[in-house]
Amino acid sequence: MLTRLACPTHEELYRVEDRESGLRGFIALHSTRLGPAAGGLRMRPYDGDDAAIADVLNLSRGMSYKNAAAGLPLGGGKAVILGDAARDKTPALLRAMGRAIALLQGRYWTAEDMGMSPADMTEIARETRFVAGLDSGAHASGDPSPVTARGVFNAMRAGAEQVFGTSNLSGRHVAVQGLGHVGWHLCLLLHGAGARLSVADMDPVRVAGTVKEFGASVIDPRAIHATEAEIFAPCAIGAVLNAHTIPEIRARMICGAANNQLATPEDAERLAARGILYLPDYVANGGGIINVAAEILQIADRAPWVEERLSAMRDHMTDLLARAAGESISPAHVADRMVEAQLLKVAI
Repeated sequence: MLTRLACPTHEELYRVEDRESGLRGFIALHSTRLGPAAGGLRMRPYDGDDAAIADVLNLSRGMSYKNAAAGLPLGGGKAVILGDAARDKTPALLRAMGRAIALLQGRYWTAEDMGMSPADMTEIARETRFVAGLDSGAHASGDPSPVTARGVFNAMRAGAEQVFGTSNLSGRHVAVQGLGHVGWHLCLLLHGAGARLSVADMDPVRVAGTVKEFGASVIDPRAIHATEAEIFAPCAIGAVLNAHTIPEIRARMICGAANNQLATPEDAERLAARGILYLPDYVANGGGIINVAAEILQIADRAPWVEERLSAMRDHMTDLLARAAGESISPAHVADRMVEAQLLKVAI
């Protein structure tokens, strides 16, 4: 079921296969320096194994940075399943993935990500206890999406303070790319704050619901990054900030929930050269893993624990933005430097 693959950049990388259920996937543990590796399970149609491996490696590394930035005693890991979640996902496939995770004996904890739901986590939990994001149980945290959205919203307000001189988002035009669980909840918060929304998603039903609920304008998914908005919020897949899209971006600030938004490290410099403030994604979108961590760590009074860490996360964003401005460098570089110093301290 598990085949270990060589990977010089990560502690562990496994191919996951179960012929009976049709499961094909990968699990990557980037680092366990701070604690057991934690990160979600996603399911999507990849263009072959190489694409899936590249994604799970990037995402697991991002989780190491995200968990460290959020001040959590957790390392970084991720799991992916190749397939269409709407067509190929079955209870047998999910239980097979649960058995694979169980074989890692707690070195990796999984949770909900793209293509997964709390109900799917319950199915996986039939085979392993190393799963979070459950709907029921002594420390159940449920869907992390609303908390992820709150963290992004708080980060956006911190960025707005620097760019516009006020954290008030009323009247600000925000272009939201992706209307999944997190994107929709972010739209809910932005609408409540009085922001004007332009949205894009590949699912017309999601788009129609968002237009009806929030009075949003609809933008072609291929052009949402180039919308004449003040803030661009990528909340779908990664690598949307690249050499092709960055010259077309008209927003003054980028803050979203998507993981690995920068296609390459050089893209941080491209954004800075254009005067666009980029809020590091793994700092902005850490709310979900904070919510999940309360379950993994079995926090008894989870609500105030989560609130305290969400507040600290916003303070952390404010601090790194101030440092970046003071040094005239990209916030992405400041965030990486702060996390890497933290990981190095543990390693020593």
